[in-house]
Amino acid sequence: MGFINFFLTIIFIAAPIIAIVIMAVIVSRTVRTLRADIAAQSEVLRTIDAGIASLRDEQQRIAAEQRDDLARSLSGLREELARSSAGLREEMGRTLTEQSMQQEQKLDNIRKSMEERIGAMQEGNERQLGRMRETVDEKLQETLNRRISESFRTVQEQLGKVSEGLGEMQTLAADVGGLKNVLSNVKTKGILGEYQLAAILEEILSPEQYEKDIATKQGSADRVEFAIKLPGDSDAGGGRVYLPIDAKFPSIPYEQLTAAYEQGDATLIDEARKALARSAKQSARTIHEKYIGPPDTTDFAIMFLPTEGLYAEVVNMGLIEELQRLYRVNIAGPTTMAALLNSLQMGFRTLAIQKRSSEVWNVLASVKAEFGKFESVLNSARNRMRQADDDLEKLIGTRTNAINRKLRSVSALTEPEEPAETLLPDGEAHGAEVYE
Repeated sequence: MGFINFFLTIIFIAAPIIAIVIMAVIVSRTVRTLRADIAAQSEVLRTIDAGIASLRDEQQRIAAEQRDDLARSLSGLREELARSSAGLREEMGRTLTEQSMQQEQKLDNIRKSMEERIGAMQEGNERQLGRMRETVDEKLQETLNRRISESFRTVQEQLGKVSEGLGEMQTLAADVGGLKNVLSNVKTKGILGEYQLAAILEEILSPEQYEKDIATKQGSADRVEFAIKLPGDSDAGGGRVYLPIDAKFPSIPYEQLTAAYEQGDATLIDEARKALARSAKQSARTIHEKYIGPPDTTDFAIMFLPTEGLYAEVVNMGLIEELQRLYRVNIAGPTTMAALLNSLQMGFRTLAIQKRSSEVWNVLASVKAEFGKFESVLNSARNRMRQADDDLEKLIGTRTNAINRKLRSVSALTEPEEPAETLLPDGEAHGAEVYE
């Protein structure tokens, strides 16, 4: 046993050495073979180099012969061209000399002809220009005379129109003076302010939302120009609360203040501002005493000033807070009046929506009840549609498959072996189930 192990050990040790020796032998033989192949290839390459050298020498010899032939050909061609160019130069010289003489003769003839024609044209042009000058002078004189006459007529007409315009301006000045006298009347200016306030109310509010020329205070015969209807506390009785609006135009103090501004006198400006403040307070006191009477009216009223300049002066004097505190009167110009009325209009719409909200809830409750009924009917219809779908599935699936099977068997039969009643078993029963 020990010998066998020793022998196997020697074999394991010697096996790689033997493999290496075998590989060395194989490599050595391969190297010798490659060397022989390389030597053969080198011999072939030397043969090819010798052929290429021989071919190069042959090409050089042929090229030298071709260069010599080409040089001889070029030399002969050069001599021939020299002889041809000498003859051609002589011939061209004679031809050019003859042509130059002919061209000079022709140019002399053309020059003489052109000089004759230009002289004739100049004489004709001078005659034409003389006639045209005479005609133009006549036309210019005639046109100048006509234009001067027309200009004098136009100036006379314009002077007549200016005279008429001066007469109309004098008449207009008299009319403007009359209009100034009319507008200087305080009552007339108040009426103009009332018309302006009426136009603003008609544009923004509907006729049912305000009253005109109405007594708002109980036991008083004084009538306010306009009063806006506001909803009262009594919803069942349909009560109304009036918001009085009166137009005021203290024109005399305002005109005095405007004149003081134009003069630039600080004393006059201060006096005019005080007079305007007194007039505004007096108007606010009159509105408070005549038209404010809660609960039939609101506890405040509005004094409308018809011009933005007047409204700005009152605001700049700080009278808004004082008039509100003392007389419960708010001031509004044309722009602020329109904004106030728009705000009231939005309030009216909001109030109408609130009043109709209960009706909306009742309608929604009715819709909810009807929707419950609709849902039950819809569920019933859906169940019926499902039942119909199941019946159709039975009809299309089960019975159609049975009919197809029987029809496929028919194609293989020459004559039926069973009665026609037995081909579709339980046909009547199934059909009754399906179409119930």
